[in-house]
Amino acid sequence: MFTEERFNIILQELKVKGIVSVTDLVKLLDASESTVRRDLNTLDSEGLLKKIHGGAIAIGESTSKHDYKVNVRQSLNVDEKSEIAKHAAALIEDGDILYLDAGTTTEILIDFIEANEIIVVTNGIVHAKKLLERGFKTFIVGGEVKAITEAIVGSTVVEDLKKYNFSKGFFGVNGVSNESGYTTPDMNEAMVKAQAMKMCRESYVLADQSKLEKVSFITFGAIADSTLITTKIDNNISYDTNVIEVVKND
Repeated sequence: MFTEERFNIILQELKVKGIVSVTDLVKLLDASESTVRRDLNTLDSEGLLKKIHGGAIAIGESTSKHDYKVNVRQSLNVDEKSEIAKHAAALIEDGDILYLDAGTTTEILIDFIEANEIIVVTNGIVHAKKLLERGFKTFIVGGEVKAITEAIVGSTVVEDLKKYNFSKGFFGVNGVSNESGYTTPDMNEAMVKAQAMKMCRESYVLADQSKLEKVSFITFGAIADSTLITTKIDNNISYDTNVIEVVKND
């Protein structure tokens, strides 16, 4: 396939989806990863897309504004998410009763849990399966399954969550800012996050750099409602809450 053909296909994918991952483009273009990354660098330098870790987004798009399919989100900012998840998992103690929000970083967290005798409630389908495979006592809330994020959402989940008392909760997010707090694109997911956060004695929001200083459609928590776990924040930015800055391994 000629270079211009690959460029056209990449840009068409972005026009339709708003975001593309290197992994998906390798399959779509039947090209090597190095070729795809070179194409993205070229298109980025020409101002035709914005390159992000693991893929690219359309000019004017933000990863905070939309929900993308799990397989796309799983391929973005992988190393950073892993470091954040590892640090978050270290906060879990033996006997904790946890809420684990749906999301790719919270899913990675499961791999790093070393605590024993914990109970976990989640609204993530993939999360529940992984937790069971790890041998943890697991509860999954009931409600509508959102296909894109594979999260269980809606008013029935909100009612279900009111009966629980969590020692700690770990949450995904699309945008973080002092003014708007923690935000997400979907009203139904926001309702679930907000209620779950209320039921936690301690809550933590896991956010890679792409989420900082972004604002999505719905606020589910004020900035001070949770501790923010992220990698090193720009010196010009400060948040009005407890912040745990994780050292990113290069």
